Amino acid sequence: MSNKNYDAIKAHYAGSDAKDLAAMMAPITGRTAWTEMAGFPYAGTYVGPDAVIAGVFKRIGEDWDGYTFALEKLVDGGATIVGIGTYSGTYKKTGKKMTARVVHVWEMQDGKAVSFEQFTDTKLVADAMS
Repeated sequence: MSNKNYDAIKAHYAGSDAKDLAAMMAPITGRTAWTEMAGFPYAGTYVGPDAVIAGVFKRIGEDWDGYTFALEKLVDGGATIVGIGTYSGTYKKTGKKMTARVVHVWEMQDGKAVSFEQFTDTKLVADAMS
């Protein structure tokens, strides 16, 4: 039997791979708290899809060339889904490339994200930006 929460996040990452923002935002509700790690250039908590798009994805698109998240493993923990992978991209202002391991922790309810939290090596990202 499939887990609705796992399937929703699997579809989110498939949308990311396809550069399909609507598919990426499908599990995000007006109450989803999306937290980018302290030290990350877009650090903070954004609530709802509009805030996530403006505060994270739009800024990434403006600042980076070829920015991607490569999912390597998706862990089904029932209400907690964990995505493990690697960020990569080239910072436009410096031309420096970045590769950093990352973990995303999703807290889910009935196929919708209650919260998202990112854990990554922020120094590797900062080094590309300076």
